[in-house]
Amino acid sequence: MQKAWELEREAKILARGKKTRPATKAHAEAEKLKTQAEALVLEARLEDLTVRMAEKIKTTKKGSKAYTYWMASWRESGKVRNIHLGSTRKLSRQAAMQKARNMKEMALKPELEEQFHPGRHRSLFLFD
Repeated sequence: MQKAWELEREAKILARGKKTRPATKAHAEAEKLKTQAEALVLEARLEDLTVRMAEKIKTTKKGSKAYTYWMASWRESGKVRNIHLGSTRKLSRQAAMQKARNMKEMALKPELEEQFHPGRHRSLFLFD
């Protein structure tokens, strides 16, 4: 991201000096690097989640029984969000991780689009 900003600054300086060809080349390269950096930020944000196994012990007249299930957690708007994914009997760890990624992507989609596309109307992106 830093290199993209430097190239963009250099492009502006070159454009003032009427050297348009190097300026447009530097500007195009800066835009390309910015796009790549934004994609990497998005990828890192979606991967930053925790999937763990939790246990619930239920006590009845017949005795107690332990049930295990998958939980996912991630940060959303400065708060930790915990999500129940399903039973460990029905869901493997890989399937739980994929389900958590999909849920996080849907939860963060409006926030990420506002971050990378400011000023655009949010309803345009909800059904992509």
